[in-house]
Amino acid sequence: MFNYEFMRIAFTVGVLLALIIPLVGQTCVLKRLSTTGDALSHTALFGVALGLVTGSSPLVVAISTCILASLVIEFIRKKFAKYAELSVSIVMAFSIAMAAILSNFSNSANFSAYLFGSILLIGYDELIFSICIFIITIIFYFGFYHQIKYVAYNEIQAKLDGVNVNILNIVQTIITAIVIAISSKVIGALMVSALMVIPYASAIQISQGYKKSMILAIVFSLISMIIGLIVSFYLNLQPGGTIVLVAISILILAMILNKIFKFSK
Repeated sequence: MFNYEFMRIAFTVGVLLALIIPLVGQTCVLKRLSTTGDALSHTALFGVALGLVTGSSPLVVAISTCILASLVIEFIRKKFAKYAELSVSIVMAFSIAMAAILSNFSNSANFSAYLFGSILLIGYDELIFSICIFIITIIFYFGFYHQIKYVAYNEIQAKLDGVNVNILNIVQTIITAIVIAISSKVIGALMVSALMVIPYASAIQISQGYKKSMILAIVFSLISMIIGLIVSFYLNLQPGGTIVLVAISILILAMILNKIFKFSK
């Protein structure tokens, strides 16, 4: 399997993304914005379709549209503080509509590959982008670990205690957007939001602590990615769907173990 260069690149990209997707996913879940992944993944589809239609790089356009959409989500979230989910729904509706319209004018094969992920589409561009966003994400999330944790649990109190919540949220939002845009190539735009949430859901079945659940989510995400890519290669399956099914299997196992041993009590 690793005799093929595209598989070596795919695994490298997949592992890097698997290590950082749970970081952005945990924050979204704790802020009750777990559907943000859905909105931005559909925005990535819109960007891909726009890139294919205009002859531009689908990945670059997808990243650009995701960043813009993430800032719009953050702006609307502040305007409707009591109804944060409205921002996600509005952006998702617009992105789905635009992706649907533009898909009629783009290469259907390439567009479909972005829906569920394709190992064959992963190249050096994705590798470079993945390395860059991996480094940025790790530095940000561990450099501002305590502030991010504080804001995730109590944004108002964090602001009162002097944390620059606005800047922190904007940076988090942009990082999340870029991670989702790049992950859409590997996992698929319709699948990436699942990998943001499911490993963390598995983790909190075993541990309720912020740090422990974060570490477990990363481990589960990594396992899902590696097994999913291996199985999809040998059985000629869509990588995105396979990765998510592995993640769901881990969630079911975690729920069973929690039922038996009462880990989360």
